[in-house]
Formats: sequence, C-alpha cells, structure tokens
Amino acid sequence: MERRIDSRGFRLMNRRELLKFTPLLAFGALAVPKLQKPFLKAGLGLSDWVSAKLYRSHHLATTFSDSELTPLDKFPVNDYDVDDPDLDLDSWTLAVGGAVERPGEYRLGDIQALPLYRQNTRHVCVEGWDVIGRFGGARLSDFLKTVGAQPGARFVTVECADDYYESLDMATALHPQTLLCYEMYDRPLTREHGAPLRLQIPTKIGYKQAKYLTKLKLTHVLERVGYWEDQGYSKFYGL
Repeated sequence: MERRIDSRGFRLMNRRELLKFTPLLAFGALAVPKLQKPFLKAGLGLSDWVSAKLYRSHHLATTFSDSELTPLDKFPVNDYDVDDPDLDLDSWTLAVGGAVERPGEYRLGDIQALPLYRQNTRHVCVEGWDVIGRFGGARLSDFLKTVGAQPGARFVTVECADDYYESLDMATALHPQTLLCYEMYDRPLTREHGAPLRLQIPTKIGYKQAKYLTKLKLTHVLERVGYWEDQGYSKFYGL
C-alpha cells in the first residue's frame, strides 16, 4: 500500500534532515580556510550576545572566607606590557569624560571618599589559572553617580598608563561587585598589581580588569572594545 506524506510531515522530515546535516556543514565551513575566520567570529559574536542576554545584573559572584585566600605573595602578577609603567602616584589623577555631567580630573582621595567595599572573590585568568584574593575599593556604580553619568550612556571605557584599554557594558559597570580597586589584602594596591587604581570585576574574566587606570569615559556607542578583544577574544566573557 502506498504511503502518503502530507505537507506538514514533509516539512518536519526536511527539518530533521537539515538538523542532521548542520554539524557536517559547520565542520565543512571550518575546513575552508577563507571561511574559518568569519565563521569563528560569527560564533563568538553569537556567544557574546547570548551571554549578555543571560547576564543577571544583581547576581553576586561567590565570596570566600579569609582562610580560603591565596597568600598575596602567591597571587600571580600578570600584565599587558610592563609590571610597572612608572606612574607618579603623588600627582596621579583619573581623567573622566564623555557622557557625564561632571567631567574632570579626579584624585585618588575623591574615590576613597566614597564608601569602601571589601570582598574575597575569585580572579580567573584566560591563561587557565585562578586565585582567590581580597580586594577593596569604591563601587564603580557609586563613582558613576558622583560624576553624573547620563542615563543614556551604554558603555564605560578605560585607558591605562601602559597603553592598555578596556570597556564594560553598563550592566557590568553597575554591578554591586564591580570595584574601582585601590586595595588588596587591606593594604594599598602595589605597583605590580595596578596601583593606584584598577578595575576588579569578579563576574568577568581577568583581562577585563584593567590596571593603572588613567582615563574613564562614558559613551553611547562603543568606539573600540578592548586590547584583547581586538585580537579576537570575547568582548563579554562573563563567569
């Protein structure tokens, strides 16, 4: 007896067959040199988009007890260019501009005048290591209120004394654990760890946590993402 397939069944069958061949098509695209880079870039872009949509702005990263801390002398020193760009810490200021009501040069004392928050959180490096450290500083969200961040601003970008640069989406910048960090282990930040000021963001990978901050700018449109992101790394990379 001849079997008849209605139009709905035919569409379902075609969909199943397409799903079967999708991995083969993806593998085939990766096998073609000209398609590898755009295919991987599209995949990374999709991953960043999904990660941003799933990001919970008030979900806290795990915190740890003092007994679980990695000793300070065992905390790896990682940098982009040099361990110490030889900043004059006495005359240092953070230049703030862009979509803010009160642009200008802010001294470390201005940031230290904000409420101090200390947290024991995990620092995860893209190179494969992680440690638990104790960090202290002002919430970036408090500082953005101080400088009068405009409501429509979507990104925070920073530049550093060693020419490194990085950016944060506003949800990450306003997260309660995102700090303008000037302390480690209840002591002033040392030069090799980013003195006088660095970002500390336990919800993000290590390369987002720029050191030796010199400029901070709020923008509506992202002009450039970050040093490593411009080399092909994830621009979101949430943990």
